[in-house]
Amino acid sequence: MGPRPPARTLCRAALIGRVAWGSLLLLAPAALLRPVGRATPAARATLRVLGARHLAQAAVTLRWPVPGVLVVGVAVDGTHALATLVLAATDRRQRHVALADTAAATAWAALGAAAVRHEEEP
Repeated sequence: MGPRPPARTLCRAALIGRVAWGSLLLLAPAALLRPVGRATPAARATLRVLGARHLAQAAVTLRWPVPGVLVVGVAVDGTHALATLVLAATDRRQRHVALADTAAATAWAALGAAAVRHEEEP
């Protein structure tokens, strides 16, 4: 196993990634939906709301880059993953889109958890 990246580098990379992802969701939802499902008006609007949420989460994390804020971010991403997993299980028409979103939210939660671990280590 190689050396770990410094905590600030990991947090900065996660923050830049979240801003990029949120911007994509907000500005190009149809392009992101195309590979997994229909880009209905409701689906595009949902992705725009999620993009705004990611940008807001990035702004809060940038303003208060402390472990507690990172933990809340992990909880938000984890809750998002669970909600979309339930949607995938209960709505067959939206299953592919919901599972893709579950994967993305799970990845954000895992990245956030890794950042928390790095922040809490000496």
